[in-house]
Order: sequence, then structure tokens, then C-alpha cells
Amino acid sequence: MSTDAPDAGAAEAASRAPHDRLSKGTIARYAIGSIGTGGFATLPGLVLTYYLTDSLGVAALAAGVVITLAKVWDVIVDPIIGALTDRDLARHGTRRRLMLIGAFSIPVLFALTFAVPPALGPAVAALWVFLAFTLTATAFSLFQVPYIALPAELTPDYDERTRLLTWRVVVLTLAILLFGAGGPALRRAADDPVAGYLVMGIVAGLVIGLGMLVATTVARRPVTPTTLGATTDAPLPAAARASLREHYADGIRALRRSRPFRTLLSTFVLQSLATGLMLAGAQYVATWVLHSEAAVELLFVALIAPALFAAPAWGVLARRIGKERSFTIASTVFGAAALSILGVLWAPGDWIYVPVGIAGIAYAGMQSLPMAMLPDVISHDERTHGAGRAGSFSGVWTAGETVGFALGATALSIILAVTGYISSTADQTVVQPDAAVTGIVVSFSLAPAVLIALSLVGLARYPLRRRDIESQPA
Repeated sequence: MSTDAPDAGAAEAASRAPHDRLSKGTIARYAIGSIGTGGFATLPGLVLTYYLTDSLGVAALAAGVVITLAKVWDVIVDPIIGALTDRDLARHGTRRRLMLIGAFSIPVLFALTFAVPPALGPAVAALWVFLAFTLTATAFSLFQVPYIALPAELTPDYDERTRLLTWRVVVLTLAILLFGAGGPALRRAADDPVAGYLVMGIVAGLVIGLGMLVATTVARRPVTPTTLGATTDAPLPAAARASLREHYADGIRALRRSRPFRTLLSTFVLQSLATGLMLAGAQYVATWVLHSEAAVELLFVALIAPALFAAPAWGVLARRIGKERSFTIASTVFGAAALSILGVLWAPGDWIYVPVGIAGIAYAGMQSLPMAMLPDVISHDERTHGAGRAGSFSGVWTAGETVGFALGATALSIILAVTGYISSTADQTVVQPDAAVTGIVVSFSLAPAVLIALSLVGLARYPLRRRDIESQPA
């Protein structure tokens, strides 16, 4: 009988020795890091394009260019950070150094992104946001890349990784709800929109940084070479002696040689593009389709609240039928729900919250399951090509995720520009043409659904199953 049959998987989980399980404290502290990652992934994606077009008067296409260029820098720097964190682990036995630098620096940089003086004009304002957001994204990557590499090192167990990442996604879901609904509410706390954005940036930046700081405690403490089992005169491991160029190249080689990594990453990038497009379009849907800026908070509650209960359920399903099958189901449900939202073109109304809620249930699985599959991919590669490359994998993974979300904002800006969207400053009132409203709805429904369908083509080729992981030596 196959080892990935439902009964076999359940029996394996029931018979697992207690010492193989991660402690609740480790799971909790790791999960709290997603307050930071969820906040950074959500709030800029939700409000930054809108901030540029409707508060600073930047043209829609130019706003998309600003955000895309900042993310292009991320694509360049993430594999380098992966190399640095692998080298830190090899030299010092810990990935904490870069995580701490990112956690301490991001509050100031995040606040600066939303602190543009209104008198500067659209061109200078766009440059300000570009520079500040690029630095903020770099600080985030210093934390995120080693953070993603940790699960492969915290446990070798197939189901424990699902358990660890499931609870991470529960906290991630809470963070998305907190920042997605609370961020715009903070923005409206001040009568002056400029002051409102600044208050939002300061408070959100502090909460993001604190969440990251808690997660750094999960990483191994710095140790000496003697503690690692080597004498002080012994040569450093190869990973510690390799140049950054060699580390960077290793990340590219990992992408080339690992079919599981390529297929999983391509799926995740396309889905990040789909969700990034919906995230960037939510404020526009609230303002121009539902005719209420405050409706963006209701959209987020509808999307995220169901996911709080769904994430553990996806974990249970994955233990019974496998992560990859559960991931396929979640993706299919999300795509169908997104496609149904197209109906608001003909019948706008509160019914939109129902398919958004269904998409939220599926989104929980689309987040937790690929993140639980990534450590399996890393450990599979370690068995065949040697250890010490988790940072390289996570660097390329983070770069791919960044590309997806960045292109989501870019795709939205192109759709808005093509359909004639009218940008404005905070003190102006405009009326959007019907074509622009249609473009907003398409960007929130049909376009994401098509991207999800394309992602399923890659997911169908993912080769790893439970038996491939459980047959590996611990």
C-alpha cells in the first residue's frame, strides 16, 4: 500500500514520538514573525498604489513603475541575502544577525515611505516613495529570507512542517486582517489625509518590527566553531568560505537542478501575481464599484475572517491526502470564487462579500501549503546535493514571490492606464469613466482567475509526495 494513502498518513501522525514534535513555544514564536511579514505584504500592496495616484497625484502608469522598480531591486538583492544568511549559518551557527538588522530598521523606513510632504509635487513625491520603499523592502528581505529558511532546519518531519506552517498562516491571516482593515482605519483617524498616512506608517512600522523581533528568538543562538564540533584551527566549512558570487550562482543552480523547486516556485509566483493584483485593486473596488472607501475594510474582513478557521482545516486535509492535492483544491476554489466576482459589472452590491469570503477560505490553503512544501523541496535537494543551501532556496523563493506581488501592482496600473483611469490629489474630486470601472472589476476577478488556472498547469507537474520525504534519512 502507498505510504501517502490517507490511513497510512494518519497512522504515521498518531505514532510519531513526542520528542519529534516541535514545542508550542517554538511554533508560537515562529508564527508571530508573520505579524511582520503579513503586515509588510498587505499594507503597501493595499494602499501604496492608491496613495500615489489619489493622494500624491502621480499618474497610474508612473505609480506602477515606481513600485515595480522597487521590487526589481528586491529580485536582485534577495539571492544575495540568501547567500549571506547561508554564510552566517556556516560561520556562526545562526541566521539571526540579518533578521535582527531587518527587524530594527524597518519601522523607521516604513514610516518614511508614507511621510511625503505634499508640497513636493508628483514627480518628487514619486522619487521619494521609490527610494523609501526600496530601502524598506531591503530591510524586509533581511528578515524574510532567513525566516523562510528556518522551517527546513527546525524539523525534518513531513507533517510537523505542515503543523508549523499552518499556525504561521493562522497568524499571517490575523496580520492581514489587522493591517488590511486597521491600516485604512488609521489612515482616516486624522482629518488631514497627509497626517493620516503618516500615522498609519508609524504605527504599522512599529508593529511589523516587533513581530519580526519575536521570531528572531527561534533561530539558533550564535555558537563558536568549537561548539559546532570543529577546533579553532580547523578550516571553515565550504559554505562559509564561498564568495557571494558563488553563493548567488548556487541559488540559480538550485533553480535549474531541482524540478520540485521550479514547479512549486512557478506556481507560487503566478498565484502571488493573482493575489497581488486583487490586493492592489481592493481599494479601487471599494471606492469606484461599491462607492465607499471604508468598504475596503469589509472586503478584507470577508476575505480574511474565514481563513482564520480554514488554515487548520487545510492542515488536516493535507495530512490525509497530501499537501500537493490539498493545494490543488485550494487553488481551484480560489480561482472559481474570483471569477464569480465578475458579476459586479452588471449587479454591483453587497453579494460580493460571499465570493470574497470563499476566496478567503481557499487563500488560507494557498499560503500554508506551498510554504509547508518548500522545506520538503529543500530537504530533498540536501539528500541529493548536500546540505547548506536553505538560504539560497529561500532567497530565490522570496525573489520570486516579490516579482509576483510587484507585477500584480504593475498589471493593475497598466489596466488602469489603458482604461483611462483619472488620477487625482487628496483635495480633488473626479468621476471615473465606465471603461476604468470595468478595468477595476476585471483586475479583481477575471485576471486573477486566469492566473490561477495557469498556475495549476505547473502544480500538476510537482513530483514530490509523502513517501519521497519520509524515506529520507532524518
